[in-house]
This record gives sequence, structure tokens and C-alpha cells, in this order.
Amino acid sequence: MAFAEQSLGSFLDDLASSKPAPGGGSVAALSGALGAALVSMVANLTVGKEKFRNVEPEVKALLARSEDLRHRLLSYIEEDVAAFNGYSAAAKLPKDTDEQKAARSAAIQKALINAVNPPMNIAKACVEVLDLCWPIAEIGNVQAVSDAGVGALMAEAGLRAAALNVQINLGWIKDAEFVARKRKDLDALLDGRPEKKEKTVQYVESKM
Repeated sequence: MAFAEQSLGSFLDDLASSKPAPGGGSVAALSGALGAALVSMVANLTVGKEKFRNVEPEVKALLARSEDLRHRLLSYIEEDVAAFNGYSAAAKLPKDTDEQKAARSAAIQKALINAVNPPMNIAKACVEVLDLCWPIAEIGNVQAVSDAGVGALMAEAGLRAAALNVQINLGWIKDAEFVARKRKDLDALLDGRPEKKEKTVQYVESKM
């Protein structure tokens, strides 16, 4: 069943079961989506309020971005599960002959490379969500400022969780050039983000 069609309880049941998917990648995407939803919440609690009329255009722009990210991150849950299923199918290919072993090995490597994309996309989206948390905390409805802080925590958690899923796949990929390139991309995404999260949370605390 697609994530959008499941109840939260059903998703958690699947997550807690012996099924290999959904797993950490899906949780990373959900964490980012929750962060984006909280940004949207603060924005929606700001738009239309007389007190915040002078910043309404900026808040609406933040809302449009957070909603786009929320929907993208939900779609990445499905992509992450599909990527794992592709790997699982490759791993189940026959390996009785040398030819079968070679074909299976090639299929596994292709599936592992494909499986890097969803968590990388999740990581990139979580960075974008984190980037929205400070501005919405700064100009949004102060009565919901704590929600902006929680959004930052969720976005950074989603980023770091996605990074773990990238790293475990890279560890099994034989293409050294691909691995080096993706590790560099991942390092760039992670660089400075814990500090940004902490600064955002500290700013939120200063407004409460």
C-alpha cells in the first residue's frame, strides 16, 4: 500500500515488522516532510493576520516552498521503497553458473547505484526545509515560533538519517569514481547543517 493511503499506525506497524522496507530511508523522508509541514503551519498561522500584514508576501513565498517540499518528501518515501525492492529483486537472481553470477553481480551494482538517489534527494530536500526554518521563525507568528524550532530539528534529523542511507549503499558499490563523487556531494550537504540547526533552535528559544 502506498504511504499516502496508509494510516500512521499502519505505516508504523510495517516499519516495526520484519519487512526490510519501509526502513530508515522512509523515516528520513517522513522526518523532513514533518519539518516542512511545521513550516507550513507557522506560515498558515501568520497569513491573514493584521499584525503580520507587512511580511505576508514573504510568508506566502515560504509557504509555497514548504508545501512543495512536503509533497516531494512524501513522494521520496515511495521512491526509497521502490529502490530497495529493486535491490532485493537483483539479489534474488539465480547464481548457479558463472554467467548467472556475473549477471547477478552487475544487477546488484546497478540497483545499489539506483538506491543512492532517493536518500540523496531526501537529504537535499531536508537541507531546503532547514533553510526555511530560520526565516519563518523570524517573521512568522511568534505564538508558533516553537513549531519552527521543531521543524529545524526534524529537518536536520531527516538530513542525517538520509546521509546514513547514502553511506551504507556507497559501502557496497565498486565504482570508485561514483562513490567518491557522491561522498563529496554528501559532505557538501552536511557541511554546517548541525550548526545551522542549533542556531535556529537558539534563536527560537530567544523569542519564547
